[in-house]
Amino acid sequence: MTRIRVATRASDLALWQARLIAGRIERELGVQTELVPLKTTGDRLRGSLAAGGGKGLFVKEIEEALLEGRADVAVHSAKDLPATTPPDLALVAFPTRADPRDALVARHRGASLASLPPGARVGTGSLRRAAQLRAYRPDLEIRPLRGNLPTRLRKLESERLDAIVLACAGLERLDLADRIDERIPPEVMLPAVAQGALALEARAADPLADDLRRLDDRLTSDRVTAERAFLSGLGGDCNTPLAALAEARPNGVLRLRALLATPDGGRILRHQAEAPASEAEQLGSEVAAVIWKSGGEELLAGLRSQATS
Repeated sequence: MTRIRVATRASDLALWQARLIAGRIERELGVQTELVPLKTTGDRLRGSLAAGGGKGLFVKEIEEALLEGRADVAVHSAKDLPATTPPDLALVAFPTRADPRDALVARHRGASLASLPPGARVGTGSLRRAAQLRAYRPDLEIRPLRGNLPTRLRKLESERLDAIVLACAGLERLDLADRIDERIPPEVMLPAVAQGALALEARAADPLADDLRRLDDRLTSDRVTAERAFLSGLGGDCNTPLAALAEARPNGVLRLRALLATPDGGRILRHQAEAPASEAEQLGSEVAAVIWKSGGEELLAGLRSQATS
């Protein structure tokens, strides 16, 4: 293969991420690359992501490009991936993860989530973030927020919001880390599954898939595997306010913290457990099973009923 075609969304952040991986492919595999920017259904959507069909809308066209042979590898924000992968494709590498935490970006610099004034207007497009914000600060007015990262930052001023919540990793990757007023502790706001991680996807039968595994970071892969197993175990989608974070502990152990919530934050089911990193997938499945049995089945049934009504 003389050139590897790298499929990506066309946003500034996605292109930055794709260029990062393309540079590694050229250095470590010794093959030239070409970016294939694509506009996905999720990028074109103007309304609610949940109502539009879910975050899988950010990967549909990219996976089609792989399946049709118009691209050789895709670079995704791993948190955008649905719980399942098409049978002819495979997630072949998870490079080293960036900061998985959420960031508070405030209009008045230096503010924290705890110090925002009563009734403050906080923007987010995430059900997960909204549920945890409401649980932590029921007085906040949660406002819908869509658009790419620069658009969301502009809306902080144009819509007179007191703060918005974004991913630390995205701000860092676009050299906007100085806009972070607080890196919200996971004890206050647990991140999205695989937040801060990138995922490389390729055709499962393509010999290139094995070569791309050289870009994998084992610890990141173990952490993401545990978190995605939790997502899969609950059958989660964008209508499901759930969160999970796996972290390395001493002696090759992973700790997984996870939650499932109602959109209003009035009920949050939490569980955490530890296991050897070699059992990451089983760890995620077991945490999902505990939450399922402790009220998750009923909570999810209610969420799905609301989504179809």
